[in-house]
Amino acid sequence: MRVDNTKPEESSVESHKCPVTTSFMDHKIQSEPWEFIADLHERCPVHQVSETGVWLIVDHEASKEALLSPEIFSSQVRAASGHQAEMHRLHQEILSEEGWGHVMTLQRTDPPVHTRYRKLVNRVFTPRRVAAMAANIDEIANELISNFIDSGECEFMSEFALPLPGTIIAEQLGLDRSQISTFKKWADAMLAPAMRLLTEEEVREVANAELEAQKHFDEIFEQRRKKPEEDLMSALVHSHQEGEEPLTNAELQNLMHQLITGGFETTTSALAHGVWLLIEYPDQQKLLRSSPELIEKFVEEALRFWSPVQGLARMTTQDTEVCGTTIPEGSVVSVRYGAANRDPKEFENPEVFDINREDISSHLAFGLGAHFCPGASLARQQLKSAFTALLERTEWFEFAKPLPDPAHEPSFFLLPVEEMHLKLT
Repeated sequence: MRVDNTKPEESSVESHKCPVTTSFMDHKIQSEPWEFIADLHERCPVHQVSETGVWLIVDHEASKEALLSPEIFSSQVRAASGHQAEMHRLHQEILSEEGWGHVMTLQRTDPPVHTRYRKLVNRVFTPRRVAAMAANIDEIANELISNFIDSGECEFMSEFALPLPGTIIAEQLGLDRSQISTFKKWADAMLAPAMRLLTEEEVREVANAELEAQKHFDEIFEQRRKKPEEDLMSALVHSHQEGEEPLTNAELQNLMHQLITGGFETTTSALAHGVWLLIEYPDQQKLLRSSPELIEKFVEEALRFWSPVQGLARMTTQDTEVCGTTIPEGSVVSVRYGAANRDPKEFENPEVFDINREDISSHLAFGLGAHFCPGASLARQQLKSAFTALLERTEWFEFAKPLPDPAHEPSFFLLPVEEMHLKLT
């Protein structure tokens, strides 16, 4: 990536003239983006969405460089203007008046501020802690399968893909398994402002749901300060070491918000798409059943092919040239992880799902650099446990009825699947 410090009118790069005119704001495109992405790879790897002004980067190498250059592509993204900015302010006002407004911890900070929070969170998601959770994850996966295996069918989203990560996270947040529906309501509310444009009524509704979550978390934080347990809440409350300041309640609330939004719907999506791929590519399902030692390679290829997080935002701190196009200072840029993982310059035949793919290690499903997903090891363990159990306890699975059209709910950064009916033998 070459940084261009000249004024835009003096730049040697021509003004942006992307020949792709399809709108990314079209819900059909957001739901099934692959033809649009392939067109961008071929003709316009840096594309500005005319309706919002947001720039999309789909090129793999350019995405890597952007993620590794926080001094140019900052995570301190300001709220958009107009209706979206007004709704953001309203959302924060409601939280601040009755609970805790969002302070900047992990997601919207750059080093060195980000470094402090990341250091604390890394102490929570240690390999030892994740390894200790593996047996419980296996148990939950098998319990869920036992609930539907004898019937020979299931609605995979509600009976497995949602409750597996939901149960695991909820237990770590001081909830019991009977409260998963409550946790799902909180998670949906926290995600909603990033998923789509909300009305004022919707903003008030999701803010009130998040306030309910905040009040629960505050009670648990206080309990864990006095009596730590082996869970995520205790680990966060006591993540500081001697000589370090403990996290404030506002910081803890924001970290909970980010860990929930980053670790629930994303894992649900990865589970759904993993099953989808094994059905769409029956030769790969046969291969994995005959060679279960390939489970980790399957997980990585599934993450590449259907990246749970399709993209996250950055803001340029100066004029910068990317793939021959100048992006002005102060622009919002969406680094498209999912599109980068379909870049034919990086992955041979990227539209083909291949468990034995040799060039898999460079996928960006979990991001890169300082903001690499802190819960990646936990997500991988959940996927490994889930598919090991599903494959061991079935001889085959396929769709019991066609997926909805479109199969994905529209979203700026996820690929949510609403329902998926399976036939199991």
